[in-house]
This record gives sequence, structure tokens and C-alpha cells, in this order.
Amino acid sequence: MPHNISASKRMRKNEVRRVRNKARLSELKTIRKQITRALHDKEQTKAEGLYKELTKALDQAASNKTIHKNAASRAKSRLALKLQAAKAAAPSK
Repeated sequence: MPHNISASKRMRKNEVRRVRNKARLSELKTIRKQITRALHDKEQTKAEGLYKELTKALDQAASNKTIHKNAASRAKSRLALKLQAAKAAAPSK
């Protein structure tokens, strides 16, 4: 238990931030899984729409320092490569 007022306030703020960061990370994981599922099911347009949503969420998480900006950039880059590979592998109509 904290021994002074500022330490107790710090504990309260840390708990609020922990819950908020956990929710943000959970949202990122969910969108990432949906993109992977869409690519597996060969739903290119759905995956591209979700990718736009994910890039926005990653940028917001990076700006709030939930994740590092380079981690966000790396995640966007890797998913973009997967999308390009799926698009190239898809049969042309």
C-alpha cells in the first residue's frame, strides 16, 4: 500500500492506464486476426478494408504510447506485404 497521497494517486492512474492499454492492444489483435482470416478465406476486399482500419488503430496506439511507433510501423509493413502477396497470388479475372 502507498504511504503518501501522491503514491496512491499514481497507483490509481496506473490502473486506469493499464486497463485502457489492454483494451487497445486487444482491439489491435482482433483486427489483425480478422485480416488473417480474410486472407485465408481469399476475401481480398474485406482484408483491405480491415487493413485501413488497423493502420488507423496502430497509429493511434503509437501516438498514445501504448505501443512503440516502430512496432506500429513494422506491423503495418508486414501486413501490407501479406496483402500484396495475396493480391499477386489471386487469379486475375
